[in-house]
Amino acid sequence: MQTLTVELADRSYPIYIGEGLLTQKELLCKHISGHQVLVITNKTIAPLYLDVLRDHLSDYHYSELVLPDGEQYKTLEVVATIYDKLMEDKHNRTTTLIALGGGVVGDMTGFAAASYQRGVNFIQIPTTLLSQVDSSVGGKTGVNHPLGKNMIGAFHQPQCVIADIDCLKSLPPRELSAGLAEVIKYGLISDVEFYHWLDRNMDELMEMNSGLLEEAVYRSCVNKASVVASDERESGIRAILNLGHTFGHAIETSQGYGNWLHGEAVSVGMVLAATLSERLGWIKASEVVAVQGILSRASLPTEPPPMTCKEFISLMVVDKKVLDGRLRLVLLKNIGEAIVTSDVNEVDVCSTLAALGVTE
Repeated sequence: MQTLTVELADRSYPIYIGEGLLTQKELLCKHISGHQVLVITNKTIAPLYLDVLRDHLSDYHYSELVLPDGEQYKTLEVVATIYDKLMEDKHNRTTTLIALGGGVVGDMTGFAAASYQRGVNFIQIPTTLLSQVDSSVGGKTGVNHPLGKNMIGAFHQPQCVIADIDCLKSLPPRELSAGLAEVIKYGLISDVEFYHWLDRNMDELMEMNSGLLEEAVYRSCVNKASVVASDERESGIRAILNLGHTFGHAIETSQGYGNWLHGEAVSVGMVLAATLSERLGWIKASEVVAVQGILSRASLPTEPPPMTCKEFISLMVVDKKVLDGRLRLVLLKNIGEAIVTSDVNEVDVCSTLAALGVTE
């Protein structure tokens, strides 16, 4: 097991990464301070791992809630069912919510924990690669709105993150690829050595090599924890973690939540960001080709779905990174160096979209 800490003063917490962690009762229980626990999972994950947690938590006032599975259920209406369960089972302020699942479960559980009785503890047990390297780390929680992804939420840090690499063995290939998009992102934005490591090892990662997956999760979390520690609430440098996300969120919203996986949309978004960066003279055309290549080797899409430029722009301006009406984009100064800029005009964005087949 590898352990690292997200350094946030009195809100600091550990991330545990390794194989067989779900079987370690004490690892989980030492982060539960009260006597009440609500485990929140979904219909896909419950048959695989819920029995293990039931056994671990038999000495607690235990509740569980199994939600439907899918990004389309990441709504306020579904979060309301979490509040219903908490109140029906008389959970108080010392309760601990445990998110057992991917990013949708983790985001909704965290948001419920942030808002139930104005804030209770929660623990992240991410079961997908994407959630292990991204959504479970950093305290972002929330739900989608029909007009924009993750527009309703709160910052609320977990007590710990338990990333069991064995959970990845049950992932469908498409989910593995979606997670690798976020892994590749870390190399692109701040860790060029990691980017080259991924390039060398991508074939074995796609073959589910456990040791390499553990290293990929660890190095991704190291990168994210460092950024979060310096900018918890995304007032500055943390925004670089959104490379490809403004484009990607537009794709997700346009196509209907769940039809494109988050990592798939971000993959196309990163190609668009790299293409725009090359258009601005910051990176070489050969580097854009290399970015497309590593994403393709991870079985990720590199071309946007049928959309117009007008549709893209209208959805991109409904984004959390927009400030005072100005679109902010995360672009690449170099491979391994990202910046956040508002100095990009709509003409350049539309030209970049057109280069990848988006119509006017």
